[in-house]
Amino acid sequence: MLAKLTSKNQITLPKAAVAGVDAAEYFDVTVERGRIVLTPVRVQQAQAVREKLEQLGITEQDVEDAVAWARQ
Repeated sequence: MLAKLTSKNQITLPKAAVAGVDAAEYFDVTVERGRIVLTPVRVQQAQAVREKLEQLGITEQDVEDAVAWARQ
């Protein structure tokens, strides 16, 4: 199988190559002995929540304080 690298450093993976791994939207990219290795990863929902909290300026301490308040 061949995949072409475009001028914008993009590669379309052949369908047959992707079919052999679990469905993934993201891949971890490493270089090992001159080879590019793609490992499918799943972006966890927890990370999306952390990013949203960061956008809103809510800190871990804010969350801990809210939990402590709710448990009173």
